[in-house]
Amino acid sequence: MISSLLVANRGEIACRVFRTCREVGVRTVAVCSDADEGALHAREADVVVRLPGASPAETYLRGDLIVAAALRAGADAVHPGYGFLSENAGFARAVLDAGLVWVGPSPEAIEAMASKTRAKKLMGLAPLERVTAGDLPVLVKAASGGGGRGMRVVRDLAELEGALEGARAEALSAFGDGEVFVEPFVEGGRHVEVQILADAHGTVWPLGTRDCSLQRRHQKVIEEAPAPGLGGLTESLYALSVRAARAVDYVGAGTVEFLVADGRAHFLEMNTRLQVEHPVTEAVFGVDLVALQLRVAEGERLEGGPPVARGHAVEARLYAEDPAGGWAPQTGSVHRFAVPEGVRLDTGFADGDVVGVHYDPMLAKVVAHAGSRAEAVRKLAGALERAVVHGPVTNRDLLVRSLRHEEFVGARMDTGFYDRHLGVLTEPVVDVLAPLAAALADGFGRSRFGGWRNVVSQPQVKRYRMAGVEHEAVYRYARGGPVAEGVRVLYVDAGRVVLEVDGVRRAFAVATYGDGRVFVNDVVLTVVPRFPDAAAERVPGSLLAPMPGTVVRVAEGLEVGSEVRAGQPLLWLEAMKMEHRIVAPAAGTLSALRVVVGQQVEVGALLAVVREEAAGDAASSGPAS
Repeated sequence: MISSLLVANRGEIACRVFRTCREVGVRTVAVCSDADEGALHAREADVVVRLPGASPAETYLRGDLIVAAALRAGADAVHPGYGFLSENAGFARAVLDAGLVWVGPSPEAIEAMASKTRAKKLMGLAPLERVTAGDLPVLVKAASGGGGRGMRVVRDLAELEGALEGARAEALSAFGDGEVFVEPFVEGGRHVEVQILADAHGTVWPLGTRDCSLQRRHQKVIEEAPAPGLGGLTESLYALSVRAARAVDYVGAGTVEFLVADGRAHFLEMNTRLQVEHPVTEAVFGVDLVALQLRVAEGERLEGGPPVARGHAVEARLYAEDPAGGWAPQTGSVHRFAVPEGVRLDTGFADGDVVGVHYDPMLAKVVAHAGSRAEAVRKLAGALERAVVHGPVTNRDLLVRSLRHEEFVGARMDTGFYDRHLGVLTEPVVDVLAPLAAALADGFGRSRFGGWRNVVSQPQVKRYRMAGVEHEAVYRYARGGPVAEGVRVLYVDAGRVVLEVDGVRRAFAVATYGDGRVFVNDVVLTVVPRFPDAAAERVPGSLLAPMPGTVVRVAEGLEVGSEVRAGQPLLWLEAMKMEHRIVAPAAGTLSALRVVVGQQVEVGALLAVVREEAAGDAASSGPAS
């Protein structure tokens, strides 16, 4: 039996596997990069082995270092988690060659299925070898890994080569494998998958369906089980999934993914690992998939048939990212993070932890289970709305609005959901009373002895920026407490304010962390300084880094003096294993280029400046009359 398990991963999934290990009495071993020193997964493990370096290529993608770490720590088994080396047959083989138990399918099964190109051929399908205009739109896709990395939709043949180059670079960085392929892009479909679990004795269980149609950049955002509205298609999906597993003598947990459109299922791929969204299946079937993985790895049989499904479960991925800003990943300290009781929270972060630049920006997965789909959706939306998330910008408001959108509530969503509705879903969250609550709490904290004056004072004015708009909060100190026009101030301290307007009473939780922001319930304010910093002003056309990252590419031939067109990609930043294009904001001339390939930049750093082409310039450059 397994007595000590190393998880070849980090963050949320490492913590998730450790939880099961504690329950079944297995000793836990973590690996951690220098960037993850002190991370939650390292704090929770019984033993920690350092991987020198910070980038994935130096650490979590170094199979040789991880196998050596397992041996040094006395582990007798390795669980790969998901991402990184989880679908790397060479790593699985190295683990087995070292005399360790591999908690996953055989290297041969991984080789057959983990490469999407080989998997499609095994299922009687083939990628596009030569793309023509008639094939458009197409999808460039990484042969290994998942999570939306190494994927590009191409609608113009002129963009194909650039998409292939970008996808290769991103896939190599994330998975250590730069192989990509091209396939038709099916629009308006639903992303549906089947969870399977197989033992070494020929038993294969299909453990229900999941719908993962709400995606951004081909990465799942909200998942649910079972997938609604499939009707008779469910049994066909089960049969295809079992067939795929048996074709490669599959052992362990895996997922077979399909795109469902017009009543037909199109095979996408088989993921030879545990999925991020496995908790919804666990909730519906009442199982612990990690515990079952360990039992299968120990050679046990799956006795009887699959358990019976009960109810419905929905999962939302909480990311440190800005959906309104091109989904740009965010970094910084997680000051306070808590969700209400009654939902499941899988996370790799706790209060005080830092979201860095090297890894995926997912903070947590929040899962709700109930007797019906409608109940589970409502439960999850309510829990997310009441969650306390103080730190980097997140997608929390987008998640709540997505769960309450009529298309999702009515189970009419597809993979184009965010393309259609992103504008509505990312409208700023504004509360007209939030600035006053923030000002009152600040005034209480600053007032002498924490009390109020006994005489009416001059107006106290504080300015805050909310959703990009400046707001002014005005109140006075008076006998008995502060007063504000049109508002009854019922209670104030440094962390809580109660206000009443037209007989409606509302409470505001107020928190600050010394970074110039004020968190008021679910609204974030930025303090406007009384004397603006003139040095912070930027010349028109300045291109600033939207996130911390590394400059990985500069457009060929780009130099100071180059003429650029509006929307032209100028350089590429890599942050959290994803590439982000920096484009010209307008047609004009590049008047400054402040970075080179390989340079690391902080958020807000000046990258380049484009001097916009004036109307007169455009006219003079046209043909003579």
